[in-house]
Amino acid sequence: MLNSKHTNAVRSANKNSGRRFKPSQSIALHEWLILSLFLFCLACVLSLFHGLQRLDQTAYDQLLRWQTQSAREDIIIVAIDDYSLAELGKWPWPRTRHAELIQKIQAAKPRAIGIDVVFTEAELPSAEKQNQQVNSIGDQALASAIAQSAKVVLPLVSVNAGQGLQAVQPTPVLNDVAAALGHIHLELDEDGVARSVFLYEGTQGQWWPHFSLALYQIGQLDQETNSAKTSQKPLPVSTLHQQITTTQAGIWHRNHQMHIPYYGSGGHFTSIPYVSVLRGEVPDAFFKDKYVLVGTTAQGMADAFPTPVTSNEGALSGIEFNANILASLLDGRSIVQAQNWQILGITCLIIATALLSFWFFSPRTALFTVLGLILTTLITSVALLRLGFWFPPAVSVLILLLAYPLWSWRRLEAAIDFLGEEFILLDQEPHLLPEFNPDLTLANGSQTPVKRLIQDKLERHFSAMQAAARRVRDLRQFVTDSLTSLPDATMVTTTDGNVVLTNPAAVDYFNSIGMPHVIDTLVPYLFANMSHPHTLYANERDSFSWWHILDLNQSDILIKGVEVVDPKNRDLIIKSAPCYSGQKVLIGWIISILDISEIRQAERRRDETLHFISHDMRAPQASILALIELQKSPKTAIEHEEFLSRIEKASNTTLGLADSFVQLAHAESNEYRYSEIDFQDMLIDATEEMWTLAKAKRIRIVTDIPEGDYPVRVDRSLMTRVLTNLLSNAIKYSPCDTTVTCTLAFETKSLNDSVVCHIQDQGYGIARADQSRLFQRFQRLGHGKPADQIKNDGIGLGMVFVKTVIDRHFAHISFTSVPGEGTCFTITIPAHNI
Repeated sequence: MLNSKHTNAVRSANKNSGRRFKPSQSIALHEWLILSLFLFCLACVLSLFHGLQRLDQTAYDQLLRWQTQSAREDIIIVAIDDYSLAELGKWPWPRTRHAELIQKIQAAKPRAIGIDVVFTEAELPSAEKQNQQVNSIGDQALASAIAQSAKVVLPLVSVNAGQGLQAVQPTPVLNDVAAALGHIHLELDEDGVARSVFLYEGTQGQWWPHFSLALYQIGQLDQETNSAKTSQKPLPVSTLHQQITTTQAGIWHRNHQMHIPYYGSGGHFTSIPYVSVLRGEVPDAFFKDKYVLVGTTAQGMADAFPTPVTSNEGALSGIEFNANILASLLDGRSIVQAQNWQILGITCLIIATALLSFWFFSPRTALFTVLGLILTTLITSVALLRLGFWFPPAVSVLILLLAYPLWSWRRLEAAIDFLGEEFILLDQEPHLLPEFNPDLTLANGSQTPVKRLIQDKLERHFSAMQAAARRVRDLRQFVTDSLTSLPDATMVTTTDGNVVLTNPAAVDYFNSIGMPHVIDTLVPYLFANMSHPHTLYANERDSFSWWHILDLNQSDILIKGVEVVDPKNRDLIIKSAPCYSGQKVLIGWIISILDISEIRQAERRRDETLHFISHDMRAPQASILALIELQKSPKTAIEHEEFLSRIEKASNTTLGLADSFVQLAHAESNEYRYSEIDFQDMLIDATEEMWTLAKAKRIRIVTDIPEGDYPVRVDRSLMTRVLTNLLSNAIKYSPCDTTVTCTLAFETKSLNDSVVCHIQDQGYGIARADQSRLFQRFQRLGHGKPADQIKNDGIGLGMVFVKTVIDRHFAHISFTSVPGEGTCFTITIPAHNI
């Protein structure tokens, strides 16, 4: 019990707890807004200034490497490779040789021919032929071949002529006969990797398509002219027809940037050596309806650039670049780079979703939301790239990776501050249980504990938290142990009667009546099968309800308890008491169930015993006294023999009653002396003891015991008395000249061995109305007994004694009885294997 000083300390601590630090909603919202502003600003900076471009390019290259398609079969590269140079001599080759090549290719009727060789100057004469006529033969032959084909595309380049970039076209003789001119420039990113190309470039008001686009246009024009049906996908109109603005002199303009979706393993297309075509080693039909690109691939001659798909294989030659671009145009494939405003908009939407999850969801759900957004962003980026749209995910992923730790850090800081203050206040409160404080140490040579003083803020919070946690654990363990150790079934409920806490006794009790679910169940439903209270509510049967157990107006009665009977006929007392918080607010109920069945049974036995003593034991004694009074007077005296006979009969009745009562008391006690014995020995002893009684009525006792042992572990005297009682009843309630049969058997069921004893008589049997009361105390049976049946002068303790002894031996007794035919009692007792 708390003293006044302790009570005042508790009240003071409660007052201080009202002034504790609370992280308000406004502070959390303020920090959330600041974090949101910071993340949005960071997203704007990174998106607009390409702060994570290298990460995005790395991801782009890796994804593109995974998503490459097989090279088209209608694009053929005629390569000026090392093998051709070795066979035909050093470069440059005579232009007549190129003319011959064009003629051989044109004979197969290709769709278009692209010569990726720069012819910006006229062919120079050889050392042996120094005249203009020789010089013009090669150009004329090449021009003639180009003119006859009408499908040849020649390249142009740009040079710096002092006044800005200028276009350098092929020589006039070749320029006039070429089907189209195209630039061969590639766009290199900051890391030197070629990922895109501009389809149109120009200056001084004139625009040229890319070399591959010119080939595509020639091939499409040829297809329309010949009305040939192909499976090739046309390039969208928006790709071919771009709005071309007027350009300024000296300034090189570019338009319509296209990111290249590379083909094949490393972007390689079918390649044939230049010399093989010249020698006729390739059939003419091989080039039919194909796009033929002629260019250099030899080491030291070809322009080579690194690409996303050749990071592990070196660089890609210019002619192979053109083949990839042409294939993309033919398939209608391209990769569109998301604009800055698109990247920023999508990133802000992702960030907003994450921030809203921080505010509305739990930390765990918010974490899963952030991880889901990261995964969704990456998957979406991959899926869009397959559809030809590239959304750089680095900014979104980076900000998502920063957002959750930043928010968690701020909330953790607020939680630490709040919990620190709470733990310090809690540490100042008095403890209700004895405790050992590890924060106290002994001074030098002193028994007085001295608290450590040198602690920083975090250590003080740790110490306070440890003390508070220890106290909470001690208090919880104390409450749990107290509730668990209660012998009576106890439950704690909410104010509306919902069970929130039980002890093992309550769980076991409700399991015994078929109600295994106690937690989260309303108490009135748990008690719905109970009988009506038969104490203070006895005169209020119509007004009583089990909801009264949760009514403060009925608490005075229910604190004392109401007595009921449960579905298994056990006597119970149910008590209910309200439970209040520290502010005297009702927070629940404590309900206990007391099993008083043994008490009520003892009271009933006491009443039966008193009735037995006052009636059954008193009646024979009163008869003896009456006989003595009559015998004193000569006028009322009876014959001496009759007097002695009546005295003897009354004394025997009294002795028999006392003996039955003592034997039953012995059977109900714990003073059993068990020993190993053969059951047939006890049966034989019982039959021998009853032989005289059976002989008087000319009743034969027959024993049928197969050879063998029948070991049991019993109290021999009590079990023998059981058998004699059964035999006595069989003889007593059987007519003369009948038979009582006793049999023994050894049975094995499952893994348990049993000894089974049958005692069968040919007596009057037990009336059906009496069979259910056979093993009850002080029950005299005799419904519908025959006229010749003797009067039952017992008091109803013999069969109770039998049942009690049998139960104490973990045995079982049963009977079958047919009125007028007889009764058979069966005892099944566990065998004791010695």
